[in-house]
Amino acid sequence: MTKKIFFHSFLLGTLVLILCSALFFGLQYRKMLDESYDTLKGEAKYAASGLETGGISYLKSLEDINRITWIGADGSVLYDSDHPDLQKNQGEYAEVKAAFSGGEGQGIRRSESGGGNMLYYASLLKDGTVLRLSRPISRVQTAFQTVSPVLWVFILVFLISGIISFRMANQILKPVNELDLDNLENSNSYPELSPLINKLQEQTLTIREQEESREELRREFSANISHELKVPLRTISRIAGLIREGTGSEEKTKEYAEDIRKESKRMVALVEDIMELSRLDKAEPPQEWEKVDLYEVAGDVKQELSVQSIEKKVNITVEGSRETIKGIGHLLHEMIYNLCDNAIKYNHEGGNVTVTIGKDDGRPWISVTDDGIGIPLNEQDRVFERFYRVDKSHSQKIGGTGLGLSIVKHGAALHGADVSLKSAPGDGTSITITFPA
Repeated sequence: MTKKIFFHSFLLGTLVLILCSALFFGLQYRKMLDESYDTLKGEAKYAASGLETGGISYLKSLEDINRITWIGADGSVLYDSDHPDLQKNQGEYAEVKAAFSGGEGQGIRRSESGGGNMLYYASLLKDGTVLRLSRPISRVQTAFQTVSPVLWVFILVFLISGIISFRMANQILKPVNELDLDNLENSNSYPELSPLINKLQEQTLTIREQEESREELRREFSANISHELKVPLRTISRIAGLIREGTGSEEKTKEYAEDIRKESKRMVALVEDIMELSRLDKAEPPQEWEKVDLYEVAGDVKQELSVQSIEKKVNITVEGSRETIKGIGHLLHEMIYNLCDNAIKYNHEGGNVTVTIGKDDGRPWISVTDDGIGIPLNEQDRVFERFYRVDKSHSQKIGGTGLGLSIVKHGAALHGADVSLKSAPGDGTSITITFPA
């Protein structure tokens, strides 16, 4: 942060210095040119007066540092102090044309005879001829160099600007650097930082609350896992004790074995769901992403749940259009399976479960609707929590791990999908997963 503030403030100072320097030297250079033209103009007047009284001999007698050229009305050279044999017609040059037409003319151009850039001033005489004086531009530059000491002033200002920018950056950030993030209450010695300190305090409080909430969820999760595992383990232990004591007939023993199988299956399902949620929490998908036909997956789920639906006397229907999305096939299958499994479990005999696939505004969706017991409005926000059950006694009778809808929620988030729920007690439940376009 200090480097950025220093860089930007120093850059701003440097840009201002450069612009001021350019303006100063530009004005100074313009002033030098104007003074040079004024000097040429004054000398041209004296030379014209001498020419009128003394003729060309007067011009030859002059020892001037400037070049003097006398040009006839037709552009021919009558006299040139630097090039006596100059024959080139001078009437084509801009300053000479201006003098013939307007009485005087001036300009800067490269001299073809002498080489180098020259300042020119031409004046129309009474006899219709033109007297032109010129001097090398280098002389103006030499005069301009007299202001070169100013450059040292600018260099000094440049260095001072850098030092000030560095100190200013440190001074600006000093209050921030001195903040005690572990003890913000005692760091409010700078009133200007009050909004920042208040925001940091709010964020610190929020982080602490989130940490406490996560810790509470962790304890609740551990307690739920312990409870869910203890129930089947106790049942298995009790049945194993009965078998060991040899109580009951052979038929009863078969029932005990079936109970052990069911409870073991329940434990395996619980462990698998916990592992699945763990992978989703870590964003570790169980499979590579692939193209998945939602209609085909729904048909597979219907086939897998056929025995359960027959036992429950619940009719499952799959309808809609074939919609293909890019996703994790295994996870999408489990999400749809959990929705349909719940729709059957929390339904009544003779009930219906409808799985519908469609697309709206380019977004594929799948909806599972039943006409079962429904969910109270005040419970609908919590049904996607882990191990949360609306009716614990009813849920224990029908089985399940309590993690199905949580897997649906996390799986949808992994696919960038939205989950919506509509339900009312006695009117059934409809859960829709809408995927990105």
